[in-house]
Amino acid sequence: MSDADIIIVGSGMGGATLAAGLKGSGLRVLIVERGQLLRDSPEARDPDAIFRDGHYRPDETWLTPQGERFNPGNYAYVGGNSKFYGAVMMRYREADFAQHWPVGHATLAPFYTRAEALFQVRGDASFDPSEPPHDAPYPHPPVPHEPDIADLAIRLKHAGLTPSPLPLAVNLDRWLARGQTPWDAHPDTNGGKLDAESAALADAFKDPNITLRTGVTVRKIETEGDRVTALITSGGRLTATRIVLAAGAVHTAALLLKSASEAHPNGLANRSDQVGRNFMNHNASAVLAVSHRRNRSVYQKTLQINDWYAEGLGNVQLLGRVSTPILAAQAGLPKPLAAVIANHAIDFYAMSEDLPNPDSRVTIKGDDIVLDWKRSNWDAHLALVARLKKTLKKAGFPIVLSKAFDRRTPSHQCGTARLGDDPASSVCDPLGKAHDLDNLYICDASLLPTSAAVNPSLTIAALALRQADHLKETT
Repeated sequence: MSDADIIIVGSGMGGATLAAGLKGSGLRVLIVERGQLLRDSPEARDPDAIFRDGHYRPDETWLTPQGERFNPGNYAYVGGNSKFYGAVMMRYREADFAQHWPVGHATLAPFYTRAEALFQVRGDASFDPSEPPHDAPYPHPPVPHEPDIADLAIRLKHAGLTPSPLPLAVNLDRWLARGQTPWDAHPDTNGGKLDAESAALADAFKDPNITLRTGVTVRKIETEGDRVTALITSGGRLTATRIVLAAGAVHTAALLLKSASEAHPNGLANRSDQVGRNFMNHNASAVLAVSHRRNRSVYQKTLQINDWYAEGLGNVQLLGRVSTPILAAQAGLPKPLAAVIANHAIDFYAMSEDLPNPDSRVTIKGDDIVLDWKRSNWDAHLALVARLKKTLKKAGFPIVLSKAFDRRTPSHQCGTARLGDDPASSVCDPLGKAHDLDNLYICDASLLPTSAAVNPSLTIAALALRQADHLKETT
């Protein structure tokens, strides 16, 4: 007898939401996760432990094409990277589907609505000039602006912008009950963020047929002909009628490549030679707007600006509050100087699209992952940052500082097993089934043909719910 009807490899946003979508189907679903549950501890709200000491960063390293090792900053816990995410749940804009996508916003719209309900998103779509149509309002009103952010919104309006609420999967009262800190890049240990574990898996586990095994690393995928026959793991050989890879854009691609065999010499699902290609990682910068006014905000991350989105420049949203320990650790500043800046700054995150490029890719070298990220669209990002700086000075911030994020910051990695109609130029069909294998699916950020310029979590969740419906219909 097989170990399950469906095995899902990975418990991040894609795998966990897929499991939630399969609840009540009668299918035996086993989720295998290489990490463990993220337990509460004093370090969970200690910025020095998180940002200076890297308490939660895994020891894992990848290689650059030149052979240099670096820590990629990805997390291995139940819930994946979502345990540390900023909880932003934005839809791709309608125009984002115009190139490379085999489906449009209209196809995903009902699944976006279901995902917003599952993750209890707080928001108001009526303010944002770029927001696509919704067939239902957000489940909850927006997370309220703190006084200094409400004042910022007024200043931005006077400077000619249309700031709007940031759609967030956050239970504010529950988050702040654990500690008066921001949630962005902080671990969720009390369910204050609605993440892949606290929202999706919690819902999935209402079905006793859905189970989780932690501390299990998948080493290789076995195949026979056009079917997957087993997973070779650190916990033994596992079998299921259907296998779903949801290990993240880099690890999913690496596992497919590591599973090369005589029948599949270039790796699994790779007849198109697209596995690992088109790696994207948003062009992103931190922008600190400094003035004589003291910023007394605790969490801050409730506002976004999309006035420049239609021009192809991207999205601007607030970062979680950058405190003195965070700024000292990330910028290498003495704490007294970091304190002066942090206490008088409002912190922004400028994000631009990284365009698909087949030469930007994940490969393997022995047991190592090699990441050759080739940035694209950088001029548009520089233009976004310049436009933001100019407007912030107009809004009353005489000093505006910026710093780009590099490959050590996983800014929404995606694209390495893109979905599409054409098996010659994509890895999976529009529902996430591998073109080359009858019973292998992918359900994570690997599927995204483009990165757009918004946070991808909600789109991954919507694709997962769509795939869940398909798997139930094809039992």
